[in-house]
Amino acid sequence: MLSESEKMELIKRNIDEVVTEEEMVELFKKNPAPKAYVGYEPSGKIHLGHVLTVNKLLDLQKAGCQITVLLADVHAYLNKKGTFEQVKKIADYNKRCFIALGLKEENTRFVYGSDYQLGHEYMLNVIQMSRSVTLNRATRSMDEVGRAMDNPMVSQLIYPIMQSLDIALLDVDIAVGGTDQRKIHMLAREHLKDLGFKTPVCIHTPILLGFDGNKMSSSNDNFISIDDTAEDIEKKLKKAYCKQGDVEQNPILELFKYHICPRYGQIVIEKPEKFGGNSTYNSYDELKEAFAAEKIHPMDLKAAATKYLNEILDPVRAVLM
Repeated sequence: MLSESEKMELIKRNIDEVVTEEEMVELFKKNPAPKAYVGYEPSGKIHLGHVLTVNKLLDLQKAGCQITVLLADVHAYLNKKGTFEQVKKIADYNKRCFIALGLKEENTRFVYGSDYQLGHEYMLNVIQMSRSVTLNRATRSMDEVGRAMDNPMVSQLIYPIMQSLDIALLDVDIAVGGTDQRKIHMLAREHLKDLGFKTPVCIHTPILLGFDGNKMSSSNDNFISIDDTAEDIEKKLKKAYCKQGDVEQNPILELFKYHICPRYGQIVIEKPEKFGGNSTYNSYDELKEAFAAEKIHPMDLKAAATKYLNEILDPVRAVLM
């Protein structure tokens, strides 16, 4: 049984912010099992950027939260990600991926947006909220998540209103998402109370760098997918940006910080004896300091990342086969 301080430490691990931390503490005082959710727009392969929020859901589950995963098929359709049939097929596959990553069906509620978003109550609330959200605010909320937002469709401006109402009508206390979801979450915090709903606590995880040094994204084709083969991962990491001593914009170090080190007590960097032999690090900070001091060669760091990532993804790939 985790103490309150241990729960908060686990929840705050590897995130950018909690809005607000004081509200989170109060929430757990009132309810030891609050409800948390993430909405995933089915739009392609599940990559390590998505896994970051899955990791956070698993942390929240350990802290006692009840978890809901929204497979946002209607959102994907509104955001021009395909036909309803295409989006639903991707949503089904994404669900299998999330289960393989540890969000088991017996302790996670999986909901398709189309299960409730086309109903009378939901649409009535969309209409009511749309009366208080300006066109400019809706557009700005979608800046980082919308497709072709230089000339948005009306459907894309309904999107943030719907996402806000998902929080309310799924009856969750905590909304989790990447920092690209922040503007939409702030819209929800501002407007849901006017409709008689509770104000959610929001947790924002970082946006990971792709192996080219830009934002990891399916559309940028710079990601590691959870169903990539071991050979795919080795090939991608070999060509990844990893400048000697650079610890600020280094996608390989990010893999250690967010995916590898939380799962392993020690990290071993393997090197031939003629280059000093293997070195062991007991935390991410130790590893980062050694790389900054140029005690670890980029190729050795990449080789270790490849080894550990494949160990993490082997059981996932086995389930998805």
